[in-house]
This record gives sequence, C-alpha cells and structure tokens, in this order.
Amino acid sequence: MDIKAIVLDIDGTLLTSEKIISEKTKQALIAAQEKGIKVILASGRPTTGMFELAEELEMTKYEGYLVSYNGSRVTDCLTKGVVFNQAMSVETGQAILNHLKKFDVTPMIDREDYLYVNDVYNNTLHLPDGDFNIIEYEARGGNFKLCEIDDLAAFATFPINKILIAGQPDYLQEYAEAIHAPFVETVTAAFSAPFYFELTDKGIDKAKALNTVFPDLGIHSYNMIAFGDGHNDRSIIEYAGIGIAMGNAVEELKAVADDVTLTCDEDGIAVGLEKYL
Repeated sequence: MDIKAIVLDIDGTLLTSEKIISEKTKQALIAAQEKGIKVILASGRPTTGMFELAEELEMTKYEGYLVSYNGSRVTDCLTKGVVFNQAMSVETGQAILNHLKKFDVTPMIDREDYLYVNDVYNNTLHLPDGDFNIIEYEARGGNFKLCEIDDLAAFATFPINKILIAGQPDYLQEYAEAIHAPFVETVTAAFSAPFYFELTDKGIDKAKALNTVFPDLGIHSYNMIAFGDGHNDRSIIEYAGIGIAMGNAVEELKAVADDVTLTCDEDGIAVGLEKYL
C-alpha cells in the first residue's frame, strides 16, 4: 500500500497521558515526513490549540495540515491558510445555545483569541481521578483568553465551528440524546471524551474533511494510515486504508479498526508506523 499521509488524533493518541509527544513518536513522524509522507493532525481541538504541536513535529517545514473542530476546518501549516471551513449557521448556533440552558452542562464557544463561557468559576468536574477544572483545561489547551458572557445565545451572532459541551460523564450519557434531538437534521454530535459532547454542522466529521481536501492533492483514503482512540475518531479509522486504534482506545473503536497498537504511553504510533511503513 502506497502510504502518502499519516492522520493522527491528538489527545489520547499523539499525546501521552502527560500531554506530551514522546521522543520516539516525534522522531518516527519526522522521519516519515522526510520521506515525503504528509502528517495530518485531526482533532476536536480548535485550530489555535494545534499549532504548537505542529511546530514541534516540524509540520510547517514539511507542509502538513490541521483538521480542527472535529473536521469543520482544515488549515495548511505552511501558509496558515484555511482550505476548508464549514461552520453551523448563526441561527442554528443560537438555537442550540438556548436549548442548552435546560441542562446542567457547561457550553463553550470560541472566536479568534477568546473562549466564551457563562461563568469561569463554575468550572469543576468531579471525575474518577479527582476534581478537574474543565474551563481552565480547555482555555490552556486552545491557547485562549477567557471571557464571561451571561447569554451565549444572544452573543453568538457569528457562525460557530463547534459548540463544546462539558458535563459530568454520567449526566452527559443520560442526556446526550435529549440535547441532540431537536437538531438531528442540522448538526452532527459526538463524544470526544466521557465528559465532552461536541456539536458541529450536519455531515461534519474528520473523514469528511479528509475526503473534501486531500483527493485533489493526490492523497486518497487508500493512501492514508490513521490513528485514534475516541468515538469521534471512528470516521478516520474507517476511512483510511489502514485504520489503527490505540491500545487505550474505546472498545467501539477497536472493534472497527484494522489493527490495534500499543497505548499512547507506550509509543503506539511509532510501533504502528514501524509495522506498516
């Protein structure tokens, strides 16, 4: 198989549990780029939360790409130009943000340098590993400044690439269907973590972005090897010629993957690349 691109989720895939790229994985990806293989980061993260990782992997030098917001935007690392963008309409975004007022969740939207939330102090999730400041985590990860807005729906007079919904995992599992139900015809919904439920424009997923941009560059699904760990990675695992689930992936992803590698803490990407490249 002629592999021309490596598609990588970030959290739980490219990054270890310590939120770093291991040296072995970094060198394996740089070596692949030296051979002319493109690296494509494909994440639920906002674009601003991906540039530092791209620089670490020398993706500007080797002309890699960023697929952000679960596939609603694609950015060229070399030019910083947006080559694909599909945000939800203003009307849809405002309707969703109004609907979310009925639920015990924390909605977050971003625009340019800012992450907008209702209350920066209402930020704590109680997770098995301990209390977790979800707003700080998202702001730091996206390199955002924070801004409080009492009414996000009234504020959102611009197209939104993604509405991020954070909540207690059990609560989100119970109410995800009710959150999505009024908008099944207009938006796509996906869990990216047990405490994250994410909404993008209808039809958007990571594979849609890949299939829209890369065939015109001579890179087709059968030229790709993809790595992921979460529910929102299913589209790329099924789309790529070789779809590999991380050892720490959710069971649903392992079930549809072509192969399962080691975990993100065991250089699973590097091991997978050694096997297939």
